Amino acid sequence: MNHPIERASLAPVAKPGRVGQATAVEQSRAVAEVHAAVLAAWERPRNAEVALAEVLRSCSNLKMAERAFFSFPRGRTTIAGPSVHLARELARCWGNIQHGVNELRRDDEHGESEMLAWAWDIETNARSSQTFIVPHARDANGARQPLKELRDVYENNANNGARRLREAIFAVLPPWLIEEAKERCSATLEAGDGSELADRITEAVSAYAARGIGAERLERKIGRPRDAWTAQDVATLDVVFRSISRRETTVAEEFPEAEASPAVTEGEILGARKPASPPPAPSPEDLAHADAEAGLGGAQ
Repeated sequence: MNHPIERASLAPVAKPGRVGQATAVEQSRAVAEVHAAVLAAWERPRNAEVALAEVLRSCSNLKMAERAFFSFPRGRTTIAGPSVHLARELARCWGNIQHGVNELRRDDEHGESEMLAWAWDIETNARSSQTFIVPHARDANGARQPLKELRDVYENNANNGARRLREAIFAVLPPWLIEEAKERCSATLEAGDGSELADRITEAVSAYAARGIGAERLERKIGRPRDAWTAQDVATLDVVFRSISRRETTVAEEFPEAEASPAVTEGEILGARKPASPPPAPSPEDLAHADAEAGLGGAQ
């Protein structure tokens, strides 16, 4: 026979005896809102050609293209790709898509939050969602630092939620639509605002200089001197600059200081200057053998 305490621990949690009026109204409103959205999607299905034209028009705008990509280093590689800003814009242009990030639970005692990121194509009923735990901490200088301020916790949760939301939206969008948008945004960034490439390079160098990043560090990242930069190089620097501004990466990660060459010791200098040792003197046997080879030996 089971112990009464064990039976009680396995019993389901009792439901509340009553639901407040505000809660009941909110539940009814949420159900009605979803029902209305589904009916509207059925009555006015999207036109793929019109949606694609809207995507290309939006991605041809320089301000939109500047927010379309992210970039940050990880180890010896660089992680880059389309940003959550582009994902949200594609969802708007494609139409009949709902998406969001919800904080399900915040546990300040254990220093973590439970989050939900989701996207739903109401017209096709394609849905993507992910529940994840966000620690109230941030990695800095190779160590984990706990977050105590409410603003820091909020920003940390928002940044982690934005990454999952981006993947959720892209999961319900057609892959070809995403590729078309990326290509148009890249072309828009390369074209810039129509100014000369030399002027854009000067502007980029000046913007980085204001953050204490010299031209030599930019050249080291691109891999060639500024006189040889292309429009794509300037676009890459622009993406990195905005990623730093959005705190997706840091200056130290993107532009590490050049490693100093190891100091040359006094012994290495003296060793380099030391003359080579003279060859050993030949033995009498070696001299006699050489004379015989040259035909200088006496008659036998």
